[in-house]
Amino acid sequence: MRPQSASLKVVFLDRSTIPASTKLKELPFPHALEVFESTAPDQLLDRISDADIVITNKVKLNGEALKQAKNLRLIAIAATGTDNVDLGTCNEMGIAACNVREYAGHTVPEHTFALIFALRRSLVAYRTAVQAGRWQESGQFCFFDFPIKDLAGSTLGIIGDGVLGKATAAIGRSLGLNVLFAAFKGRDDMGMLYTPFERVLEESDIITLHCPLNSETRDLISDAEFAKMKRQPLLINTARGGLVNEAALVKALKSNTVSGAGFDVVTEEPLPAGNPLHEVLDHPSFILTPHVAWASEQAIQTLADQLMDKIAAFVRGAPSNIVNRPRLQAVESVQVGGDR
Repeated sequence: MRPQSASLKVVFLDRSTIPASTKLKELPFPHALEVFESTAPDQLLDRISDADIVITNKVKLNGEALKQAKNLRLIAIAATGTDNVDLGTCNEMGIAACNVREYAGHTVPEHTFALIFALRRSLVAYRTAVQAGRWQESGQFCFFDFPIKDLAGSTLGIIGDGVLGKATAAIGRSLGLNVLFAAFKGRDDMGMLYTPFERVLEESDIITLHCPLNSETRDLISDAEFAKMKRQPLLINTARGGLVNEAALVKALKSNTVSGAGFDVVTEEPLPAGNPLHEVLDHPSFILTPHVAWASEQAIQTLADQLMDKIAAFVRGAPSNIVNRPRLQAVESVQVGGDR
């Protein structure tokens, strides 16, 4: 590790995941900042080997690389999700990891409802039909090729009761939706504020996901869960790819088990050639956006500000948003010059 008086090396592995127009605050301690627009797996070790602090958004930090980064004391994740970092190895190596939180309280729920509105009113399908000349062919002032349904009076099932889930619920209630919060899968003892998971699947007209991806939530919705969706709901995922089994989703769309799906995330991003979702990209009731639910200008700037603030606080000796339990005293070993 470096002596406390030394300048710290800070490495940003994937700056291009944040727009160039987004300003990064200057870090208030002696440091050398090395910025890479992107980092391939075979470049990772060389770039973090002598870093004290690493910033990553989506670059995966595996245990093998972390064990060889002898100076590393902090990984600052420029996102809320932490599934791209091996936190177990971080704990062993005395590396703290922090994330950013609650920056997307408006942008993600708004994107969620943009998808819901578009699908419930078949906006994409109607736009495509107009472009193809269907309106002129109909000979009428309008045509009714695709279903249009109001939201008021429908039931919205929400999986995930964090900031984003609650903000989505507030919008839903304001639109006249009946809101159900799902209990954890397999848990029926969470109290009257939660509805058993399987009942949410059965009773909802719209189901939206706002939960993290981990070993317990991977493939949270697959063939068995789709089979329980009696009301042919819309399924919305603006959370994480991997929560919904994508092959099962394709089958559900093709069989009308669900009336539509709006996704902002997929298991591997960008969408690879072999992903089964290619089969439904032109489906009139499927919308896939490129992981931009979080990406309003205001939200991204808030994220960037919080990211740099968390790094500064860590070096100052006042860490926050720490997502793991490092075995060593990482905070003390990285402090530079005391409080600033």
